[in-house]
Amino acid sequence: MALPNQQTVDYPSFKLVIVGDGGTGKTTFVKRHLTGEFEKKYEPTIGVEVHPLDFFTNCGKIRFYCWDTAGQEKFGGLRDGYYIHGQCAIIMFDVTARLTYKNVPTWHRDLCRCVEILSLFMVFVLTALCQAKQVTFHRKKNLQYYEISAKSNYNFEKPFLYLARKLSGDPNLHFVESPALAPPEVHIDLAAQQQHEAELAAAASQPLPDDDDDAFE
Repeated sequence: MALPNQQTVDYPSFKLVIVGDGGTGKTTFVKRHLTGEFEKKYEPTIGVEVHPLDFFTNCGKIRFYCWDTAGQEKFGGLRDGYYIHGQCAIIMFDVTARLTYKNVPTWHRDLCRCVEILSLFMVFVLTALCQAKQVTFHRKKNLQYYEISAKSNYNFEKPFLYLARKLSGDPNLHFVESPALAPPEVHIDLAAQQQHEAELAAAASQPLPDDDDDAFE
């Protein structure tokens, strides 16, 4: 799962493909775990970058080789080759950019076409908080869904933990040592966070709309 110039390891490792439109925070998400720093400046990824991320669990050490793919359409023809042998995936979008949500079905379709098993181990990630009822794609496709924030570290490890549990087949697996994340730049009020999570739970019980393309009008 590593590139030829990367050292392999003797503990479980998995190829994780991270996709989504340009500017949705894919590289920031990875770098936050690699360095603990929040990447303020946006620089488009050219093609793909592969970063090894290690996590310590109660069952031992595991590694995700994170394939951080370019979201720009002009590099779209290269995408399929990056998905080969992928074992899990994260689809990212940004609620402040409506088009990035409208393009999620395309990313999902590409992943499922190239690697069938990815549909079992896929996470749908929003890089900002929003009204929960606006986001329904994950419910239609039975995907795990998280809202994360790089600035506040909100939910930042949950996508990795979910994937680690799925890939290991152990629902009780947990991380025993956190990445050295830098202190959050902003703090989410605890009461507001609990209210938001309650709204997510309530939204999940509502009937699905026929079409959510206009969710962010």
